[in-house]
Amino acid sequence: MRLAAVALLALAALGGGVHAADLERAKREGTVSLHTSMQVVDSGPLTQAFEKKYGIRVQLWRASGEHLVQRAVTEARAGRHEVDVFETDGAQMEILHREKLLAPFPLAAAAGIPREIIPAHGDYVPTRLSLYVMAYNTRLVKPEEVPKTYADVLDRKWAGRIGLEAADVAWFAATAKGMGEERGIAFFRELAARKPSMRGGHTLLAELVAAGEVPLVLDAHVQGVARLKARGAPIDWKPLDPAFGQPSSVGIARTAPHPNAAALFAEFMLSREGQEIIKARNRVPVSTAVDSPLNKFRYAVIDPAIVLDEWDRWEKLWSGLFLGGKPVKSED
Repeated sequence: MRLAAVALLALAALGGGVHAADLERAKREGTVSLHTSMQVVDSGPLTQAFEKKYGIRVQLWRASGEHLVQRAVTEARAGRHEVDVFETDGAQMEILHREKLLAPFPLAAAAGIPREIIPAHGDYVPTRLSLYVMAYNTRLVKPEEVPKTYADVLDRKWAGRIGLEAADVAWFAATAKGMGEERGIAFFRELAARKPSMRGGHTLLAELVAAGEVPLVLDAHVQGVARLKARGAPIDWKPLDPAFGQPSSVGIARTAPHPNAAALFAEFMLSREGQEIIKARNRVPVSTAVDSPLNKFRYAVIDPAIVLDEWDRWEKLWSGLFLGGKPVKSED
């Protein structure tokens, strides 16, 4: 039987939990190869917990999402099939799907993951999120002043007091389209007229809010704001509608050499146990089974087509509105 077919059978079996026969096959394989863009400080606790629970060794290779995809495509075209599991950001996982390097991922193996954030083709499933929220300094912004909608942000009292992350083209495009494209672009044109402060890096942006240098930002990463708030910094956050998240996702290699171990590891990442580990690393878990205030509001995930198919258009718009026509440079 082809490895792809074995992988699909193994994944399907995981729908009702880990069956003894599937677990035994995974243990006989003895190892699973994971290629991920997750920092080792975050992926380490996940792989260690998996190894301790199942006695299956994880061979981990960490690189940026772009390098991960480059290696996967190069090795596949050379007939080398050494990776079992991929875990990286949504746009890069979508490239792996388009290159036909992923096995279908049955929804039964993703209990607790909101169906609306799983791509329609079903080749990968989100594991963790970077959710975009409005952040504000609680000493400089009174409770009754906190904007409730994007329209509120256009009040002239916020002119010169708003910050944006300078490379957030995907968030800009998703938000504009979520508002209705014509209306959304009109909103951002008005926002640009308020002369927002453009800063590089979401971590820096949150720190500037906490320090009072920028009273209000629209595209903070919720986990960074929450960490500062937990340390006692005068900062808080609020999602505005439409709210969006950038997911990282897990997928099984279509030609995985260890298909049963691969299926088991993917299921572990999406399980409550795996998601609790992700939460403990100050990341935003996807599963609704995990009690996290960071993902308890309505949001959509950013369509990877924005990055893969529409980037030039939206980058040009963003640069013209907020960067004076200069190139977009990502800081984090």
